[in-house]
Amino acid sequence: MDAYGYAKFVLALLFVLGLIGLMAAAARRWGLGLPQAQVRRGQDKRLGLVEVAALDAKRRLVLIKRDDVEHLVILGHDGETVVETGIKPRAASAFPDMLQQTQNTPAQKPAPTTKPESDS
Repeated sequence: MDAYGYAKFVLALLFVLGLIGLMAAAARRWGLGLPQAQVRRGQDKRLGLVEVAALDAKRRLVLIKRDDVEHLVILGHDGETVVETGIKPRAASAFPDMLQQTQNTPAQKPAPTTKPESDS
């Protein structure tokens, strides 16, 4: 293969990669890619994703938080199914408070153990 053949190959490769990029941009534009929503910052956020777990290759279990109420939803190829709604969220600050209390309390020393004397 001569230099002309290599140049032709590189140009064809760049052309194909450009087509792939254009198709990806078009897919995102028409909503076929990752969802892009307006993100609220600060304290006025009402919607949040708490946890996601994969059930199998086609379905995911999603815990969504809206206005301090959680909803459990299964997402899949054939649609979505609401499993449970109106779940009260756990107290998020309970664990750090317990951890801080255990760090502030002095550790108790274990009682000294005595070795039994052996008759030698």
